Amino acid sequence: MTSPAIVFRSQRTTPDVDYPRPERRLEGNPKRTTWNHYTNSSGELFAGEWTSEIGSWRIEFGQTEIEFFHLIEGRVRITDDAGQAVEIGPGESLVIPAGFKGTFAVLAPVRKHYLIVERK
Repeated sequence: MTSPAIVFRSQRTTPDVDYPRPERRLEGNPKRTTWNHYTNSSGELFAGEWTSEIGSWRIEFGQTEIEFFHLIEGRVRITDDAGQAVEIGPGESLVIPAGFKGTFAVLAPVRKHYLIVERK
């Protein structure tokens, strides 16, 4: 038997609210809200919606963690430790690869859909 499709808008997900850890914070102290609508049975796949206020912080992805996201609202700039930056706005998508280290800057309040894979 297969599971039914999961439609985000029909989920009654309790949001998680957090802020960048003080040692990673670069600018501001943005409130970040996550509605994780799906986790697979092995705990390796996560999908949902995420919002953030303006600010920036350091990010470090593990060697087995990959994120795809599609920006619905706002603007972000992601810069790797070598200084290479990409900036995207509404309607654009990107992938943050495993092992990525750099900064995540929210330039205008963001709402995105995400899919995270963490291989075990």
